[in-house]
Amino acid sequence: MAPALGLGLLLGLLGDAGGVTKVILHSLHYLQVAVSEPSPGIPQFMSIGYLDGIPFVRYNSERGRVEPLTQWIKDGVEEEYWDRETQINVRNQQVAAGHLDVLREWYNQSRGPHTNLIVRGCDLLSDGSVRGSERHSYNGRDFISFDLGSGRFVVADSAAEITRRRWEQDGTVAEARMNCLKHECPEWLRKYVGYGQKELERKEPSDVHVSRREEHGTLILSCHVYGFYPNTIAVSWMKGGETLDQETEWGGIVPNSDGTFHTWARIEALPEEREQYRCRVEHPGMPAPRIFACSPSSLSHLSVVVAVSVIAAILILIFIGFSVWKLQSGRRDRNGYNPAAGKDVRTNGLTTGITA
Repeated sequence: MAPALGLGLLLGLLGDAGGVTKVILHSLHYLQVAVSEPSPGIPQFMSIGYLDGIPFVRYNSERGRVEPLTQWIKDGVEEEYWDRETQINVRNQQVAAGHLDVLREWYNQSRGPHTNLIVRGCDLLSDGSVRGSERHSYNGRDFISFDLGSGRFVVADSAAEITRRRWEQDGTVAEARMNCLKHECPEWLRKYVGYGQKELERKEPSDVHVSRREEHGTLILSCHVYGFYPNTIAVSWMKGGETLDQETEWGGIVPNSDGTFHTWARIEALPEEREQYRCRVEHPGMPAPRIFACSPSSLSHLSVVVAVSVIAAILILIFIGFSVWKLQSGRRDRNGYNPAAGKDVRTNGLTTGITA
């Protein structure tokens, strides 16, 4: 569904699923949301910066100024930083409003609720390399993205293909994205890590609860892991001594209200084989990987613990998801679509390209 794809952008910047083996040392991502018809509680424009999956700065058009969300960024930068970032976001807000109008005309759509989401940022990996990407979504659906590894734009449909061709014909758009994601983003990431080093280097071990339920003769085993920091974690289901990654479904790594993270891994099994399954969790806060079995007594306690630990993340997802659902257009007519590459603007220290 369209809202789910919009949420996928948000989950993508919060962290990889528990089964992903790539080691990310630090990450810097920004979520930008623009809507055509703001309402109370849903601003016309907002931007949130995430360092290692934790929100640290925000801007929205209702408050009109970039604000700190962590003490370390508040203490680490000068007052000029906030003035400059506010000016950048005010300009981006203006560009985004015009961008939505142009997209509506290109899609030959009537006036009404529309939304545009952008996620951009970079990861520093354990081998010293940099991974970066930029993803655009219009009305809750993937539109176009840029991958640092390939240096090319990837389109989601035939309409976005026109944008890709124009950007490639321009000759400078891909180069600007490369510079942003390969140089500017890692530079700012290292600065922010320096500001928050004491906070970022802490290690908090996870709490693990394993539960089970039966549905139509199938046993559903769930391994919930919460309260851990940093967000690098590996959660796997095992049967005997075999790891069952192909059969496992992972949840995204999402932030809790206290600055820690939560994730889960789920697998289906035969009821008579329930005693053969174990959940394996590996995290920097643990001296060694640990193995957990299902405890029936944890079923009632689990729902309360998880609900409290992830309330902030749930509120964020509900807000974004509801905004996308409320603001997306029910019908899409791509006749007359004719996008052109726009100028680069700066936002939150990153050079970003917006089609306008």
